Amino acid sequence: MLDPVELADAPRKIVANLPYNIATPLLLGWLDRIREYESLTLMFQREVAERLVAEPRSKPYGRLSVLVQWLAEAAILFDVPPRAFVPPPKVTSSLVRIIPRAEPLAPAAKPALERVTAAAFGQRRKMLRTSLKPLGLPVEELLERAGVAPTARAEELTVAQFCALARAAEQSR
Repeated sequence: MLDPVELADAPRKIVANLPYNIATPLLLGWLDRIREYESLTLMFQREVAERLVAEPRSKPYGRLSVLVQWLAEAAILFDVPPRAFVPPPKVTSSLVRIIPRAEPLAPAAKPALERVTAAAFGQRRKMLRTSLKPLGLPVEELLERAGVAPTARAEELTVAQFCALARAAEQSR
């Protein structure tokens, strides 16, 4: 995959209408070097845009919400109706601005945060004491160390709480 950081000197901005089938993988790849960018202004399918900015306890809140909000501030600028395109897609699009944070929202190692969020949201409706079992770690101890109730569900945790879980998981390894 082409790395946009290699194409231009700082300050860098990405402005793109991404193909919807690869928009999320592209964004996740750019997150690895997000501080190399001044901003990203990207067009997404409305449902994906809602996930990027979702708050805990909302239906679209998930793994993508946590990973993006951990490293950046995301805001939906406006929607673009299907009739604005030729041929018109079957979905509404949204323009999203992503501004990298100077520092991550809370300390965590990205691989650990990715593992914890994948496990937690992999069984979304389950309590964390069940959904985190695939991590192969002592779950009750992990939750206690992170200060998270074992009866909590993934969609209830803040980004900072997921970071605490990731740190606890790293210590348990």
